[in-house]
Amino acid sequence: MPSAEDTSVHQPEERSVVRPTHQDEVAAAGSELIGGRSGLWTRLGSTALTPVGAIALVALGMFALGMVQKLPCYNWAWFRGAGSQYTHACYSDIPHLFAARGFSDGLVPYFDRLPGDMQFLEYPVLTGVFMQVAAWLTPGGSIQHREQMYWMVNAGMLMICAVIIAVCVARTHRRRPWDGLLVALAPAFALTATINWDLLAVALTAAAMLMWSRGRVLAFGILIGLATAAKLYPVFLLGPVFVLCWRAGKWREFGMATLGAAGSWLVVNLPVMIFAPEGWSKFYAFSEERGIDFGSFWLIITQRTGTAIETTTVNHVSELLMALLCAAIGALTLMAPRRPRFAQLAFLVVAAFILVNKVYSPQYVLWLIPLAALARPRWRDFLIWQACEVMYFLGIWMYLAYTTSGDKHQGLPTEGYQLAIALHLLGTLYLCAVVVRDILMPERDVVRRDGSDDPSGGVLDRAPDAFVLRRAAHPERHAHPAVEGPRVEWGAARGPVAD
Repeated sequence: MPSAEDTSVHQPEERSVVRPTHQDEVAAAGSELIGGRSGLWTRLGSTALTPVGAIALVALGMFALGMVQKLPCYNWAWFRGAGSQYTHACYSDIPHLFAARGFSDGLVPYFDRLPGDMQFLEYPVLTGVFMQVAAWLTPGGSIQHREQMYWMVNAGMLMICAVIIAVCVARTHRRRPWDGLLVALAPAFALTATINWDLLAVALTAAAMLMWSRGRVLAFGILIGLATAAKLYPVFLLGPVFVLCWRAGKWREFGMATLGAAGSWLVVNLPVMIFAPEGWSKFYAFSEERGIDFGSFWLIITQRTGTAIETTTVNHVSELLMALLCAAIGALTLMAPRRPRFAQLAFLVVAAFILVNKVYSPQYVLWLIPLAALARPRWRDFLIWQACEVMYFLGIWMYLAYTTSGDKHQGLPTEGYQLAIALHLLGTLYLCAVVVRDILMPERDVVRRDGSDDPSGGVLDRAPDAFVLRRAAHPERHAHPAVEGPRVEWGAARGPVAD
């Protein structure tokens, strides 16, 4: 039996952890599959398996299931025509680009010119390094065997990224580690994790947000710079940091984050920029020149009207829409009754980029999953959105099966694929809407119901406002910072909180 002294040591930490099965009706219902709500035996510290450890194991298991889902392609469909990999919904860029981008021939990314139309690797530098390291670790053999092993090596490296993401999300909100299960159990995460190399940037972004939540501003900036060196979207997180620091008067912290991001991005990019400028610029040129592609509302417009839209027009309109949405998010930040949480704004700005972009590859959902888990840790809303994304995942492969089946017309016709795109767009807009509602009505924010302000805000958490627009326009009950409320008792029964 533990002594009274031991109990006094562990009790405050136990009480500080929010248990979703006592607050979320969907989580409570789902827990029935494993025996119902946890009891006293699961107290934090009473077992070897902590919440973060459990989430890491779940993430590994789900990632492994995602790899199993790719088995039909791994065994034969990647190598026997295009249609089979689409009908089995197991397509991946990784084995195809092993040969198509010169890794099978030992060509050096960005420095060596490739045969064919794509003269240089069209990925950011840090992703190119990741791809090259995987190529060095790939054993020899026939080209098919090497492509299989290249995917397997990449999958192993991406699995590490997946665990990092789940652990970082679990640790970002100190009192809500179980929110990491949203990431670990997300079906779209498992299905899309090994399609491309996006998990590298997502892992660096998740680690950056963890650093920001701990008040380590420079480390946040450095990680954002590295993430931007792997994928473009993480740089947009500096926008929410800017407006939040503006409202809180934290200009020094914003400056440190920006300098850290610029410095780390330059450290990675500058050598390639200087010694292989043509190869380095290929990613940016390809992004600019790429036409309307899969998954975007632009594709629905062109298919429904039968009218092509110039790439330059799409680029300009998309940039204008993104600027307007960012301005709206900035205005919302400065006018909200309480300063929004960093995770809420990070989700909104990345979602805006996805919604207006001229292409939406199915793995882009990975960008949003960790941000959604932190911005709106509510299982019902998360699963509604995930259902829409899974339908889109199936829709794009069935559509590609239809377009490659010739006269057989096997798969999903154009109208069906347009419906799948609409589901993706509506699901993302729905999650954006509930996040905006939480910002405008902070008493409905599940993260703030326990008296928290911004657990992922770091230096912004409980900081007073220095600049607010139209403060008098908001009711007083919204304007004051939250006071410390009752904490969740371990083992105490509570009914679900009304949403």
